[in-house]
Amino acid sequence: MHHILIFLLALLPTMAGAVEFSSDTQRLPLGHVMAVLEDPSGDATIEEVVALDAAGRFVENREDVLNAGYSRSAFWLRVDLDYRAEPPAARSRWWLELAYPPLDHLDLYLPDGRGGYRLAQQSGDALPFHERQIKQRNHLFELQLTPDQPQRIYLRLESQGSIQVPLALWAPVAYLEEQSGHVYVLAIIYGVLLVMLFYNLFIYLSVRDRSYLYYILYIASFGLYQVSVNGLGVQYLWPNWPWWANASTPFLIGAAGLFGCQFARSFLHTAEHSPWIDRTLMLLMALGAVTMVVSLTSSYALALRMATFLALWFILVIFVAAIVAWRRGMRVARYFLIAWSAFLIGGQINTLMVLGYLPHMFITMYAGQIGSALEVALLSLALADRINMMKEERAQVLEETGRKLEAMNRELAESNRLKDQFLANVTHELRTPMHGVIGSLDLMRTLELSGELEQYQRIATGSARDMMQLVNDILALTELQAGKLRVRNEPFSVRMLADELYAEYGARAAMRGLSFDLELDGELPEILVGDVGKLKQSLGYLLDNAIKFTLRGGVTLAVKGYESTPGYMLDVTVIDTGVGFDAPVDDSLFQYFRQLDGSMTRQYGGLGIGLSLCKQLVALQGGTVSCQSEPGRGSRFQVLLPVEVS
Repeated sequence: MHHILIFLLALLPTMAGAVEFSSDTQRLPLGHVMAVLEDPSGDATIEEVVALDAAGRFVENREDVLNAGYSRSAFWLRVDLDYRAEPPAARSRWWLELAYPPLDHLDLYLPDGRGGYRLAQQSGDALPFHERQIKQRNHLFELQLTPDQPQRIYLRLESQGSIQVPLALWAPVAYLEEQSGHVYVLAIIYGVLLVMLFYNLFIYLSVRDRSYLYYILYIASFGLYQVSVNGLGVQYLWPNWPWWANASTPFLIGAAGLFGCQFARSFLHTAEHSPWIDRTLMLLMALGAVTMVVSLTSSYALALRMATFLALWFILVIFVAAIVAWRRGMRVARYFLIAWSAFLIGGQINTLMVLGYLPHMFITMYAGQIGSALEVALLSLALADRINMMKEERAQVLEETGRKLEAMNRELAESNRLKDQFLANVTHELRTPMHGVIGSLDLMRTLELSGELEQYQRIATGSARDMMQLVNDILALTELQAGKLRVRNEPFSVRMLADELYAEYGARAAMRGLSFDLELDGELPEILVGDVGKLKQSLGYLLDNAIKFTLRGGVTLAVKGYESTPGYMLDVTVIDTGVGFDAPVDDSLFQYFRQLDGSMTRQYGGLGIGLSLCKQLVALQGGTVSCQSEPGRGSRFQVLLPVEVS
């Protein structure tokens, strides 16, 4: 009893200075009314602390928020409270808040009623979240205060990170109302970060520019870092993982530095215009990776100090890189600098607050987060400008390519014109000597020739006529491409045309051991009006192919006609029992230099232009060509040509 009396008498001078408040108080800041004792060893017990307090070892705090920065010491806080209820009431419930979530250990000591103190409550992110008395992201302790009875409390705190002590006493209802405003601010900040993350993700998927991928990773890392620092990570994401609650902060700072530097290198092209800045950014990237590894494998305190060092240099170097890029003419660096200035200023304010150079208040606490939200919003201008610049560059490239392509097309057209003109000239020049050769060979038939010479004459005549046919085909091709062929309608005898075709191609068929049948409709008009030369040339191509690709059997030329509107429709069909083929669904059968089987070129010969010339000549006269064929069953080509009856 004697010792207790002495202890109480020693406390009377200090208790006389207890802070008074009433039931009308909503929030009571305790920064200026608390006393602080630093315990460098961290081993002091509550009994030793009470004795040191009685000896006057506590120091009155002169700041709104105690900011000890990084310290390995434990800190004891003493607060004297004097609740004055008007009118007098029973005991009242209050909440003691320490609004700095990253602290590791907090122990609240309350009077035990026997002249001593007991450990009443514990908090801190080193403990599972469910062990907190009040489930909030900030550290809250419930106090039951009796009116008109001053009460002294002790709060011990220890942390491997920065020590900030924004201590206040709240009426519970007022606290919950106040927190709703903080929730709105955080919702806006994280909403902006989330929107920008998906926005840049969509841009990356569209343009496949790696700058956006690095920026997405940076936003994700920095956003999760803010969630960790605000205590929302402990509350919602990893409530039962105290180890990660500590390690996440330096790990995510290292990740943000790593991806942020890589984003700046890619976006600002530092390797091209500022090699020394690029090398500095690469060093910071390496430091970020080392910080991530250290945070997972080594001391949290060391990793946190490395992360703080990285953050300071990261902010400075990125800012310098943006200025240098802007001064060297990069248009996107202008928006980049404006956007990053908002973040860098906020980040510097928050970092200086953590280091103890600025007071702990709402603006310094949330400066980094507000700055980052502004940064990602403003950086969208830089990204949009980058896209516009890419579009402009692409448009310029397309315009230049278009001009070059147009010039090449003109050159190609001129080259084709010269080629066609050359072929036409050559074929015209070839026709004269070929006519002479063929005429001479025909005159030789009037002479008496020995059997061997007669055979040579027949071979030479056949070869000359084949050569003449090739010359005529090439001439027709060049004239069709040049658009010089015109339809010349004149009366002709369809029976005479059929007889001429029979005489020419019947002999060829007989030489190959094939039959050649001519089927003429008896009701055919005697005289028709049309371009008989082009019709004969078109049917010649079909008959030539029919004989060429028929090994056994025969070829049939069927000619008929019928009245149509207007005029008369001539229907000519060439049927063979040859090899046949699978008819393609498109018009590839009638393309230049195209055969369905490349091996046919070697087996049967030919240029592969007969069917194409046939179709174009018939189309020039207003007619159509159709085909039916089956492998091994032969082919059937039908020509429908509108003509007039004379």
